[in-house]
Amino acid sequence: MAELSSRRPYLIRALYDWVLDNGLTPHLLVAADAPRVIVPRQFVTEENKITVNVAPSAVRDLSLDNNEISFSARFSGDNFDVCIPPGAVLALYARENGEGMLFGDAEDTSEDAAASTEDEADNVDDRRAHLKVVK
Repeated sequence: MAELSSRRPYLIRALYDWVLDNGLTPHLLVAADAPRVIVPRQFVTEENKITVNVAPSAVRDLSLDNNEISFSARFSGDNFDVCIPPGAVLALYARENGEGMLFGDAEDTSEDAAASTEDEADNVDDRRAHLKVVK
């Protein structure tokens, strides 16, 4: 049976639209230490997290794809191209009232992680107990 794709990118898009439809400002909380995250490091907290405003007025060229969230934004006056895998998004919420959703820990959706999971599944048969009847 084929493995299901992550639901996180779909939920991110839905929540983003919901926040905007209600006239609020969407923010992403991101695990900055997750693989393939490109954010301005000077704004990352000691807990390796960064919060970014993704309102249409704050970003340019926003793309909420299944494999990548990307946009350009200004951080302290400097332009920066941001790239975030959806698995690194920990939460999406409205700045004004905190309404939104926590996604929990970052999930690794890279091809390497998928390959190692398949390898582990293949090795399960090799680790089965081999019992022998001894009389």
